[in-house]
Amino acid sequence: MILMGLSLARRRVLVAGAGAVATRRVRALVAEGADVLVVAPSASEEVEALAADGAVALERRTVRRADVEGAWLVLAATDNPSVNTELARWADDARAWCINASDAVSGSARMAAQSVHGDLVLGVASLAAPDPQRVRAVRDSLAAHLDSGEVSLRRRRAGDGRVILVGAGPGADDLITLRGSRALASADVVVHDRLGTRALLERVPEGAELVDVGKRPDDHPVSQREINRLLVERAAQGKVVVRLKGGDPFVLGRGGEEVEACLAAGIPVEVVPGVTSAIAGPAAALIPVTDRAVRSAVHITTAHAGLGGAALAALREGETLVLLMGVAALPAAVRAALDEGVDPAVPVAIIEDATLPTQRVTRAPLSAIVRIAEETGVKSPAVIVLGEVAREGFIADRESRSG
Repeated sequence: MILMGLSLARRRVLVAGAGAVATRRVRALVAEGADVLVVAPSASEEVEALAADGAVALERRTVRRADVEGAWLVLAATDNPSVNTELARWADDARAWCINASDAVSGSARMAAQSVHGDLVLGVASLAAPDPQRVRAVRDSLAAHLDSGEVSLRRRRAGDGRVILVGAGPGADDLITLRGSRALASADVVVHDRLGTRALLERVPEGAELVDVGKRPDDHPVSQREINRLLVERAAQGKVVVRLKGGDPFVLGRGGEEVEACLAAGIPVEVVPGVTSAIAGPAAALIPVTDRAVRSAVHITTAHAGLGGAALAALREGETLVLLMGVAALPAAVRAALDEGVDPAVPVAIIEDATLPTQRVTRAPLSAIVRIAEETGVKSPAVIVLGEVAREGFIADRESRSG
């Protein structure tokens, strides 16, 4: 047997039967874009729904020899093995590939257990008697190994260059998404920020170029214009360029500007969302940024340019305010809040190194948070939460609040 990939998009596939096995196959065929004809006296609810939506054609009857004509692939999945075997013979006479769900030996094709990893597809099929659970177990194990980022997915032949903006997550290296890990494993160039942990960079394939453009407080060694130029230049050389950004590329970052630069240069660009520290940082400290017991809204901003009217209004109205990159600007932010009449007793929590083993939480009321932060030596990176949800014991007191 030779394992190969078949493109079935817009090609006729005959599926005889509409039970559990056939339904799984129909689902995959529809996702592939195949022209699916299902022939069965009765069908599962899912197949009926797909037919109602026009995703498949459904004929409620027994399969006939004429149904095979024009089909590229035939799936014999009725509950009658004799019918499946006969359908396999019809398909063979018509020179169509056939998968016999009840007797793989009499069919001319087998369906591989598949998983997709970026632009690669992993397939596992058995040569001997079918053993679906074994095949799926092997597929899942290999897929997990690929998704771990330990296997290089870099192209070995030159191709079209592109840029992938990847959100690295809030800090811990295992909070990057699977898609983000796959992108890293395929990178020829990684342009990275100052990250909470550098463990992610260990997943970069050997030989890939690493470019550190990370910004630190009062230290921006590489301008945004230069970062944009780097992305476009490397991609124009036919390379896969991963722009690895902390948190999420579009949450108080400059991912939009980087996408704009790529589009203006005609460079294909993709954005892989990340877990933003604005939500994950508080969560790691058991702080829910929204809760039914208080106003169910959260305002996320940076304190670099001072607190705006919307942020101050959120605080006055009892909503949660989350400040990113706000340690250096905390004194000015607190002063502005107090000057605008925000309650000095509003709870504040500062989460340093969120999601990392070095995570530390410092709490104090608004009126005292600057002094406490200075005394305890709070440093960036940190997420600052202002509002009732930041109060010590907020979750533990839920029962008394609801009562």
